[in-house]
Amino acid sequence: MKNAKNRKRLSIAIGALFIAGTTAGIGLMLHERDVGPVTRAHAADAPAPAAEVDVASVLNQSVTDWQSYSGRLEAIDHIDVRPLVPGTIVAVHFKDGALVKKGDALFTIDPRPYQAEVDRAAAQLAAAKARAIYTTADAARAERLLTDNAIAKRDYDEKQNASREANAGVKAAQAALEAAQVNLGYTTITAPISGRVSRAELTLGNVVSVGANAPVLTTLVSVSPIYASFDVDEQTYLQYLGRDRNAKVPVSLGLADESGYSRDGTITSVDNRLDMTSGTIRVRASFDNADGALVPGLYARVKVGGGAAHPAILVDDAAIGTDQAKKYVLVVDASNTVRYREVELGALHDKLRVVTSGLNAGDRIVVNGIQRARPGDSVTPHAVSMTGAAKSTASLPASLPASLPASPPASPSASSSDSPSSSKSAS
Repeated sequence: MKNAKNRKRLSIAIGALFIAGTTAGIGLMLHERDVGPVTRAHAADAPAPAAEVDVASVLNQSVTDWQSYSGRLEAIDHIDVRPLVPGTIVAVHFKDGALVKKGDALFTIDPRPYQAEVDRAAAQLAAAKARAIYTTADAARAERLLTDNAIAKRDYDEKQNASREANAGVKAAQAALEAAQVNLGYTTITAPISGRVSRAELTLGNVVSVGANAPVLTTLVSVSPIYASFDVDEQTYLQYLGRDRNAKVPVSLGLADESGYSRDGTITSVDNRLDMTSGTIRVRASFDNADGALVPGLYARVKVGGGAAHPAILVDDAAIGTDQAKKYVLVVDASNTVRYREVELGALHDKLRVVTSGLNAGDRIVVNGIQRARPGDSVTPHAVSMTGAAKSTASLPASLPASLPASPPASPSASSSDSPSSSKSAS
């Protein structure tokens, strides 16, 4: 009986707790229904915190225009060393890739047959000279006898003719000796210029021939100065090279492993015609190569410039965005509001791009954090230097950010130099 009463009391307590919990839940739901939308509306109307971006003032400096091109290095002198007399190679006097001076011996062809030819020609010359001495004396005697009418005119003429033939024979023998000596000299192949020699294509013991099919023994190229050949467009030719070919146009050279231009040179020649297919003309510049670091065939970056320095607006090249076919920057005005500004670009100067139109001196542009900025938004700017921004690793996306509309709608508050900015809409 007592247990039944306890169970009844427990059931009543549990039921009371269930009713109280249900009532509290319904009250919370009704409160949320009435109060929740108002709270959310206030939260939506609360302004978002301003994005933090790095801004830099555009630079106004004097610059000299340069145009960059790609080319190849070429030796001023390039020689294929070939034999001038046939024979057997008996000596190679250089190491592959060595620097040689003009006149240094490179190869030796067996000289013994040519030395023998020289000796034979010398003997023939001696015999011709002896005969010339004898016939000259005989002609002199005949002339004295003819004065006394002691010799026939026919005999006199014969002796005079023999003397002349003997003198001509001396000249022929002399020429043969000189030819034999030249061929003997050809057995030692020397460097015709100073430069760097390639490897020996034919080595000791090989028999070489002469003529159209004569083999190349090695190649020799000059070292300093060296040419850089490249093709320039028609505008560069007309602006810098076409008006006065005697003027010294500055040109600089950079190699594939260099970020800048380490050597300065001068334009030495411009081709005589423009290639109508490519619209370019061949140009050759000369550079000093005393250290021998430049090798023919290397890729070369060449920049050509000139003219007087002129003032220009410069910005970090990484701060320029692309909007379809247009280039733009984001300008931060005096009220720290972002403005879309279309710009026209010029040449690149040490990672700073020349802006020919669209910006004015004193303008501030976003250099880092463009992903967080939209035209018309207020931002919290952090001032940095333009040159420091150019060295920063942060870079602007190549295409327009998704948050930035491709065609910003018109805004009455935009200045005459600004592109229309987008307007914000409240949630």
